[in-house]
Amino acid sequence: MPRYAYRPFDYTTPPELRGGKPVRHTVVIVGAGPVGLAAAIDCALRGVRCVVLDDNNVVSLGSRAICWSKRTLEIMDRLGVGERMVAKGVTWKVGRLFHRDREVWSFDLLPEAGHKMPAFINLQQYYVEQYLVERCADFPDLIDLRWKNRVVAVSPRADGVTASVETPDGRYDIEAGWLIACDGAKSPVRGMLGLDFEGRIFEERFLIADVEMKAEFPSERWFWFEPPFHSGQSALLHKQPDDIYRIDLQLGWDADPEEEKKPERVIPRIERVIGHSDFELDWVSVYTFQCRRQSRFVHGRVVFAGDSAHVVSPFGARGGNGGIQDIDNLIWKLAMVAKGDAPGSLIETYDEERIHGADENILNSSRATSFMTPKTEMERMFRDSVLDLAGEHEFARKLVNSGRLSRPCSLEGMSLQTAATGEGVAPGTAMPDAPVANGSAGWLLPHFGGGFVLMAVETALPASLPEGVSPLLVSRDPRRRSNAAAFLLDHEGLVTQRYGAGNLYLVRPDQHVAARFAGPDVNAIAAAHARASGRGA
Repeated sequence: MPRYAYRPFDYTTPPELRGGKPVRHTVVIVGAGPVGLAAAIDCALRGVRCVVLDDNNVVSLGSRAICWSKRTLEIMDRLGVGERMVAKGVTWKVGRLFHRDREVWSFDLLPEAGHKMPAFINLQQYYVEQYLVERCADFPDLIDLRWKNRVVAVSPRADGVTASVETPDGRYDIEAGWLIACDGAKSPVRGMLGLDFEGRIFEERFLIADVEMKAEFPSERWFWFEPPFHSGQSALLHKQPDDIYRIDLQLGWDADPEEEKKPERVIPRIERVIGHSDFELDWVSVYTFQCRRQSRFVHGRVVFAGDSAHVVSPFGARGGNGGIQDIDNLIWKLAMVAKGDAPGSLIETYDEERIHGADENILNSSRATSFMTPKTEMERMFRDSVLDLAGEHEFARKLVNSGRLSRPCSLEGMSLQTAATGEGVAPGTAMPDAPVANGSAGWLLPHFGGGFVLMAVETALPASLPEGVSPLLVSRDPRRRSNAAAFLLDHEGLVTQRYGAGNLYLVRPDQHVAARFAGPDVNAIAAAHARASGRGA
């Protein structure tokens, strides 16, 4: 019996079927999962109207994605739901690795203080979707969220897209300048366009079981190689809100997915993990490891994001986090193009940057799968030798792979970034957060994410800036406030420590560093801004 109370969302007859005048929309988003909903909110924050079409009328069934990384939480905070997610979620940063009945070692994913968001939280996907749906309601004039609207055909054109949509009241066509497909790993839109989905399916299956129970397991990630309770296989335990625990158990390729989901098969396995039978099954699924992606994510005016563009094996929490980071990269570019502030070619850099991100995720996921589930005697000998050495030797710990946990990829050296010399945060890096004050205590990152910002750290801002770039001075000296249009007090000195005194940073609308300067060179700043906006290289 699921713990979460599912409440269907109301279906309303679309205006196209009520005799309304046909309207060409700026953006149509297909899919109201976390990725599609995040895209809609980001569009609204940037003043872009959108329509979201989903063939269902409830949030996701089962907890599905549960592990949300620090960078994703920072993005969600910009979208207006990050604090709510952290308040409900189970915060953790420690992971423990076991081999058979021995703890090999533990690791800390956020060893330094001074960040608003934690390293990771565990929170069921249905809560994330609920919070995003409720946030969408804050933009009634910019987000048209349509339930029970199933896209059945897509017709791209040079200047836009037409989608045919089935509803309980009949079929209609909708036109848009852009269509963002966020419709999952089995993406109907991808199928309608006959697009490829290349990669590797690993011959391995895992059981996911969410169980409700009272327990004293700490808020940590526990991973076992060949545990006594599941001989010869791998297992994972995570704590979630509402006394729900996620347990993943390796089954092997020969396992029958339908048989393994039956309670009479699942319950004895769980009893062996936790040592008792005082629990209730909340959700059960069996998944196959796979690492695949499209060869391109941008197809004219149709853009793919999340699982419709790429899928990875779940260990490492790279699926849902990667999808949210797709949207963080895409929407500011699409908004600039739609408003005429950037050339259409700027969208191509989404393809460049997020294919790089997907490939990094796929590489890490593939390596984790090979280490966790060795298929040859040589692979097993290597794995067991590494685990034996990792308890005492740092070099061996770097080889242990139970799913390298999601981190934002660097975009350094790609077409929108300007190379820099000297010391500081490298162009292409997602900004590190830090505590600041502006009348009251706060954080650095919330002051970024709207448009381009030039941040000066303990140095002067230039006398003029390119149109579309806002100035921000950060200093440990409160007396400098009077000389700056926008000022933040670095009251703990962590901004200066992390960014370097004397540096200026051009920051993109997705909180990534586009360029770093050692002085207020107006021409260099203008050139870097043009490049980061897709207008120069």
